[in-house]
Amino acid sequence: MPSLILPYTRHKTFISYHHDDEAEVCSFIDHFDHDHDILISRGIGASMAGDVIDSTDADYIKQRIRTLYLRDSTVTLVLVGRHTWTRRFVDWEIAASLRNTSTSSRNGLLAITLPSAADYAGKRVPDRINDNLDGDKGYARWMKYPQSAAALAQMIEEAYMRRSTHTLSVDNSRPLSSRNRSA
Repeated sequence: MPSLILPYTRHKTFISYHHDDEAEVCSFIDHFDHDHDILISRGIGASMAGDVIDSTDADYIKQRIRTLYLRDSTVTLVLVGRHTWTRRFVDWEIAASLRNTSTSSRNGLLAITLPSAADYAGKRVPDRINDNLDGDKGYARWMKYPQSAAALAQMIEEAYMRRSTHTLSVDNSRPLSSRNRSA
């Protein structure tokens, strides 16, 4: 399938997700990155088994995730399944994405509900994303699954632009999750 030609930059996008949704996430990446060249996907993937960083120091954890996994991305896309909100690694990745340092800028933040969770009555975004939602005033956006490559490109571009237009809306004050939560 040929790549779509769009007036958008192909942003390096860190994909955060719950490993239970891995097949659906791989399908998303195959379709939007490999088939349509809408984004350049980055992620931790299989290395998520066990503790990624053996520490309880919140600043150190966020710094290591940013250095090891997020360093060249500009947007973090959280693919929301039924239980994504329960995962501590997802929380850590979001917290690291929102961190602005002298060596790396914070990422734009976008959540998209996966089709398998679209009609799930108990669906919710991770709390740290919820902290950053406030309609057009919030730093993050929570969107429905894109119906087209152009729609996803627009969502990612808007998340990227919010890095400069909504910096005062960032809320990364929540303590890091120390364990996975029960659904």
